[in-house]
Amino acid sequence: MSSQSDRIIRTEFASAIAQIAAERKIDPESIYRAIEHALVSAYRKQYGLDDDSYYFVKLNRETGQSQIFKAPIIKRDEETGEILEWDESKAEDVTPDDFGRIAAQTAKQVILQKVREAEREHILSEYQSKIGEIVTAQVLRMDRGRVILDLGRGQGVMPPEEQMRGEFYRINSRIVVLIKEIAETNRGRQVIVSRADKDLVKKLFEREVPEISSGAVEIALIAREAGVRTKLAVRATQEGVDPVGSCVGQRGVRVQEVIRELNNEKVDIIPYSDDPKLLLMAALAPAEGLKIDFDKEKNLAIVTAPDDQLSLVIGKGGQNVRLAAKLTGWKITVKSAEGKVESEVTGEEEYEIDTFGLTPELRNKLVAHKFTTLADLSRFKDRWLEFEELTKKDKEILEARVKEFETEIESESQSNSKE
Repeated sequence: MSSQSDRIIRTEFASAIAQIAAERKIDPESIYRAIEHALVSAYRKQYGLDDDSYYFVKLNRETGQSQIFKAPIIKRDEETGEILEWDESKAEDVTPDDFGRIAAQTAKQVILQKVREAEREHILSEYQSKIGEIVTAQVLRMDRGRVILDLGRGQGVMPPEEQMRGEFYRINSRIVVLIKEIAETNRGRQVIVSRADKDLVKKLFEREVPEISSGAVEIALIAREAGVRTKLAVRATQEGVDPVGSCVGQRGVRVQEVIRELNNEKVDIIPYSDDPKLLLMAALAPAEGLKIDFDKEKNLAIVTAPDDQLSLVIGKGGQNVRLAAKLTGWKITVKSAEGKVESEVTGEEEYEIDTFGLTPELRNKLVAHKFTTLADLSRFKDRWLEFEELTKKDKEILEARVKEFETEIESESQSNSKE
């Protein structure tokens, strides 16, 4: 009778492990090793371990029965203290009488953990093949500045640097995100998603514009300041196709759908040209009457603008010229008709604050708090003035800039009220 019972136990344990391993694509041996390791940990927690002995488990792969042994230690690593050798010939069985119950509970926990790990790895491998694609996700919660999202299968994490400036994420709201990468974090491997990446804009246009998805129109160049403005240069690969018109759509319906998904971020679409002067003029629109000279050795474009066009060339907070430099790859110096330098950008600047000459430490702190424009700095002055990273020089620069900005706003307000 007992042999029949043993056969049932053997069949149940071995077949259960085999079935789980097959269904979840887990190596059965890794399950057994994990159970053995967990049993030693369970024994240590319950009964404690002798410092001079090495403890190991013998697990019957058929029945699931387990025994704990301890053996004298022969050799340790001098630096780490790791046990390298032990005398198994002198091993002593120290299995407690009630260890069967502990072993059963431990094995169950290990198997469940392995199943969860396998499921997680399977989901991660699925998203590995989706890197660069866009998905609609639901906001689950905020976690120390990071946004945790439900991607349908598994969760994604959107760190602060991948979030759009000025965008606030409400619990249960649905947003389109770009699957950016699978990254190693202090919480293990995670799916990182982005709302700030310029490829999000590319993918949205692919979705909304059939000519782009078919290849008849392509996005040749793109520059973005997430949450504020994107510029893209498009060209046709087929005769008779209007690249800009295709992207805009009838009555602007296509570009408006992209803008809606980007929470009203502004989008400028210009025709691509191989002629750097034509490309730069289009990139600096809506300014007109510009004189452009190139210093190819310095990769510099010198733009001279009529006085009434200077503000259009430079843009609010220098944004227009900054994005034009990013888009075209030229460093740009803007001069007035009298030859006075009004703005200089390299194309490396990500935000308005990057043109101020701040220390990297303060710049990074401001970006982390999404204080990237003079409007932000004016609104949250009481907060950034408390930053430890704020040097005396940084403070002088920012206070002068903010004062100038606030004076301009006040002047505009007075002018509008008179009208």
